[in-house]
Amino acid sequence: MSRTPTIALLFTTFPKTSEAFLQRDVAALQAQGVNLRLYSLWGGGGQFRGLPVHTLPKWKFFVSLLWWIPYESARYPGILWELIVNVLHRRAPSTLNFWENMLGAGFTTCWVHEFRKNPPDLVHAAWAGAPATAAWLLWRTAGISYSTGAHAYDLYEHGGDWWLMEKVRFARFVHTSTEMGRQTLIARGADPARVFCIRRGLDSFPPCKPLRSVRRPLRLICVARLVPKKGLEHQLRIYAALRDDGVEFSARILGDGPLRETLEGKAKALGLGDAVEFAGHVPHNEVWRGLEWADVLLHTGVVAESGDRDGLPNVIPEAMAAGTLVVTSPVAATTEAVQPGLTGLVADVHDPAAWVAALQSLATDDQRAEHLRRGARRWIEDNYDAHRNTARLRECFNRAIER
Repeated sequence: MSRTPTIALLFTTFPKTSEAFLQRDVAALQAQGVNLRLYSLWGGGGQFRGLPVHTLPKWKFFVSLLWWIPYESARYPGILWELIVNVLHRRAPSTLNFWENMLGAGFTTCWVHEFRKNPPDLVHAAWAGAPATAAWLLWRTAGISYSTGAHAYDLYEHGGDWWLMEKVRFARFVHTSTEMGRQTLIARGADPARVFCIRRGLDSFPPCKPLRSVRRPLRLICVARLVPKKGLEHQLRIYAALRDDGVEFSARILGDGPLRETLEGKAKALGLGDAVEFAGHVPHNEVWRGLEWADVLLHTGVVAESGDRDGLPNVIPEAMAAGTLVVTSPVAATTEAVQPGLTGLVADVHDPAAWVAALQSLATDDQRAEHLRRGARRWIEDNYDAHRNTARLRECFNRAIER
């Protein structure tokens, strides 16, 4: 009987409460019998579904500074020199991305000797930042093949990760979760035959709640980190326009972030009062309860000054699965799921009147609302099944290992 291949999965932080989609991916791979090793580069750790999550203890980091980094540098002077030259001649897009890549390099020096002793069949990096740097250097120093994910932050924040295309070029395959991400990589020179759009997914579909017969006041929800790319100042202006137009509504914003104080001040200045609640960070089960409460999910994403933008935020498919209507801006990959008039509605964040018209129609037109809900649920069942999608990812793993 043939041996079951082993995949080493590298994450920046795992498990992380705000990244439940990664936990669903791991659980679905487990359910399909994939032999996994889990590594968290920064924080996280413990156990996940009976699997240990390997982390980097502080003592091991200091040992690497004193011993493993000099040892590996002496062993591979060509790689060290190449890295030094590129660091000196290529500016990192941001300080954060510089240290993310350094984290990946530090992980490699700490773990490479153990990977040599007990090599997996393939290393897969969940992100194209620190995890992919670690995977790329493990390939260069230990000869272990790797693959990588490449998602919105990796591709767009300050123009993309510092070493993105080097890591993409030598990966056995690249996993994106949106067609937008796939086309971006191809436009930058990636081999189309090795870049696959495989969406995230739900491990089971929730019951589709019934449409509320009377949607006044209209219950609105937003689930987002309070950061520039979420366009939440635009969303507050939409709420003000709804009020000015006489539309009764109640809104909840679930999530926290650096803009919270600014946004709360803006809401107060607009006179939104008790109509808009900032609930802060909540556990994922509370997100589901919020979707059960809400009539409509609003997503007002924009392209931030840094270039960062969303791909397809996971809360959008979750809302579509639950029977919560969705109105989104046309930025990024949201319209891959929210197709205007078929699975949801789309409006420009710079046009509050268009949002008011869309939301008024969802508050009063039962036939239209039901048509969109049915279309959304069909799209989810066809495209957002975690077991079906991770089966495709497993096939990519198998082909990479066979090569």
